[in-house]
Amino acid sequence: MANLTFFGATGTVTGSRFLLEIEGQRVLIDCGLFQGLKENRLKNWDPFPVPAAEIDRVFLTHAHIDHTGYLPRLCREGFGGPVHCTHATADLCDIMLRDSAHIQEEDAYWANKKGYSKHKPALPLYTIADAEQAISQLSPLHYGEDFFLNDATRAKFKDVGHILGSALIDFKKSYGQESRKIIFSGDFGRPKKLILKEPTQVYDVDYLVIESTYGDRLHEEGDPINELARVINESVERGGVLLVPAFAVGRTQTLLYVIRELEETGRIPSLPVFVDSPMAINVTDIFNQRISDQNMLCRLKTLTGKNIYQPQQLKMTQTRDESKSINKINSRAIILSASGMATAGRILHHLENRLAHPKNTVLFIGYQAEGTRGRTLLEGAETVKIHGHEIPVKAKIEMISGYSGHADYNEILAWLMGFNKPPQKTFIVHGEPHAARSMAEKIREHFGWDVVTPSFGESFQLNF
Repeated sequence: MANLTFFGATGTVTGSRFLLEIEGQRVLIDCGLFQGLKENRLKNWDPFPVPAAEIDRVFLTHAHIDHTGYLPRLCREGFGGPVHCTHATADLCDIMLRDSAHIQEEDAYWANKKGYSKHKPALPLYTIADAEQAISQLSPLHYGEDFFLNDATRAKFKDVGHILGSALIDFKKSYGQESRKIIFSGDFGRPKKLILKEPTQVYDVDYLVIESTYGDRLHEEGDPINELARVINESVERGGVLLVPAFAVGRTQTLLYVIRELEETGRIPSLPVFVDSPMAINVTDIFNQRISDQNMLCRLKTLTGKNIYQPQQLKMTQTRDESKSINKINSRAIILSASGMATAGRILHHLENRLAHPKNTVLFIGYQAEGTRGRTLLEGAETVKIHGHEIPVKAKIEMISGYSGHADYNEILAWLMGFNKPPQKTFIVHGEPHAARSMAEKIREHFGWDVVTPSFGESFQLNF
């Protein structure tokens, strides 16, 4: 038998943390930060429900902070075991965990300097030293490589097409000729992605933990490449600057790829394209180094000598002074800056500087969680608070959902159709309440499976 407890990603899209007690081991699947609403963010400060030193190992589905960002805190609390992930995820975590720790330290510094924290002194959730400790515990595996928990039970990563290095985790226990299998989907990617491979089809699944970020929605049927060309050309016609809050991992690189393609085919003019995010710049280097993890078309284009992530006038702005210099640009430019939900980072300075001008455009290209500035802007707010000031929203606000890294409910259902038998139980996680309920209802309606939407801290015994 095994026991599965949900310590995150229940009733919310963030804070992915699932404890699997199996074969005498405590295995944590993902170790993410809670983001978005304050009531969720405060959970990051709660002691982990299980003593960190009693966790034997961690498996990471991918590098996004809502799946990895609690890891330095867990190590600080005493976790000393290995952290298994794919090689690309390890490369990305090396960048992202350091960046997350830097943000934690910066937030504490400014809270103390400005005196707006209730705590005296304000402390970071974790430090760069904690992040470096977590990075030192990474133990990467290749896609498809067997890792044995014991003689009968193995774990394996399989490409799930969400971001570079993302994987579903396949646990399998053999009993002679019989076997049992548990699958954790992580964040589930989309078919026919521009850069990534399609999600791997799996079979013989006995227990499934599946995400539901888009469990109540379908992506727009329009061509996202055509939509991006339209938005860029309309921005040029209005004489403004196109500002794109873009996740540093995945979304920025996809946009660079598409912009280069649109330039090459003459569908948009060549414009200065600023990547104003040190993390996104470093991540783009990882994408260039790990072409083998990308789809066949990307590999073929690279073989012909193309730098697939380099538009003609690409400008990487690493330093603060380089970032500030972008303020002098008033028209005919594209700025890609993190974070993708406009919750932190250099994007806030650009929004503060450009939102009040009607000639400018702000384009969102991914899911905007409840409680984020991105969601506030998409919902039509007339003002938005940035750095303590209410900024009027006069810029044109656009949204293209086709670049999302998450499958919608039809794409997930299509993948589930490939199962050769019903799972004994399916757990719906990583969605806001309505999305999770909707995904559960659709799976019941189409397949008649036993589906559960777990609550925080809820445990289930698995016949494994």
